[in-house]
Amino acid sequence: MQKIVDDLSGQIELSYKSMFGEYGIYYDGKFVAILSDNQFFVKPTEAGRKFIGDPMEAPPYPGAKNYFFIDEPFMKDTKWLGELISHTADELPLPKPKKKK
Repeated sequence: MQKIVDDLSGQIELSYKSMFGEYGIYYDGKFVAILSDNQFFVKPTEAGRKFIGDPMEAPPYPGAKNYFFIDEPFMKDTKWLGELISHTADELPLPKPKKKK
């Protein structure tokens, strides 16, 4: 996980959280992707679909909605991956503020 963050650090700043044995990946405070079983999945958006062209879609874990599955060759192209994450985040709303208890 840290390798992905480090590889992209020259163009975008990502953060991540361990969640149920997987990692949730955040860009600009927005949940944009999941790393599950060493496979990378990006949250589907129209902007992401246009950028990819014909994305492969699959659920990151059983029972989940489909995400864009990012295959190994695309993971190595950090410029392309950074642009995809940026396009995805641009289309997503900001997270709702958490209520104080």
